[in-house]
Amino acid sequence: MIKEKIILGIDPGTNIMGYGLVKVIDNKPALMTMGVLILNKYEDHYLRLRRIFDRIIGLIEEYLPDELAIEAPFFGKNVQSMLKLGRAQGVAMAAALSRDIPIFEYAPLKIKMSITGNGRASKEQVAAMLQRFLKISDDQMLPQLDATDGLAAALCHFFQNNSPVKEDNYKSWKDYINKNPKKIK
Repeated sequence: MIKEKIILGIDPGTNIMGYGLVKVIDNKPALMTMGVLILNKYEDHYLRLRRIFDRIIGLIEEYLPDELAIEAPFFGKNVQSMLKLGRAQGVAMAAALSRDIPIFEYAPLKIKMSITGNGRASKEQVAAMLQRFLKISDDQMLPQLDATDGLAAALCHFFQNNSPVKEDNYKSWKDYINKNPKKIK
């Protein structure tokens, strides 16, 4: 029996919103698509929010994702930027909720750690790791790293839900090995 799941990842932003979709078949993730929504051409902040909502709905209707993984806003020094980013994230979440899609939120540090093993990795390092892991050709890569950030949120969600070491089941890898000795060769 083939188990299939589609995860939509979002890197929210009010200037550029990045997104990526991963299709998981038999526990193997593959790139479906990734892209960006350029918003800085719109002066009206509320129009930007409307464009975000419309694009998320369009992605949902086109790709039928089972889950949404979204990057959580991080605390910054500029309160106005934080407010705008939080609104962008909220609108993306509202679009998913309007279609009954479960939402999973991940801190930027968690996403980078999940993809590269380094929570302080650069956007370029995240993009390079995604390109290798998902076998993305150079011509599929976009110049805006917001697209790979959205894709990273989706892949992070896949990794978090497919880890053999679940927090509620195992305390550590040693505990996992002790409880699963036949899996060790």
